[in-house]
Amino acid sequence: MDANGYSDPYVKCLKPDMGKKGKCKTQIKKRTLNPEFNEEFSFDIKHSELAKKTLDISVWDYDIGKSNDYIGCQLGITAKGERLKHWYECLKNKDKKIEHWHTLVI
Repeated sequence: MDANGYSDPYVKCLKPDMGKKGKCKTQIKKRTLNPEFNEEFSFDIKHSELAKKTLDISVWDYDIGKSNDYIGCQLGITAKGERLKHWYECLKNKDKKIEHWHTLVI
């Protein structure tokens, strides 16, 4: 949260081994502590390779004139708890959209 009591969050997505092609980000949600990002990212990857990858989804607070603040979330084989459970559910359900809400880590 910024000094004004709000945040300007956005989501960055990075798929390993793709360099700049593997980066994407959402629009910034201005002045909110409860953002909803109804945007999709897609990557072409073989399902058999997916289990060995980590999809890094990070949430950031955009700040003008200084570095952005990491808020945090990660999905993939290195995740823990509910995030890892979500990842396994995605692996088990090929070609099906799996949605979950995740609490962010600061």
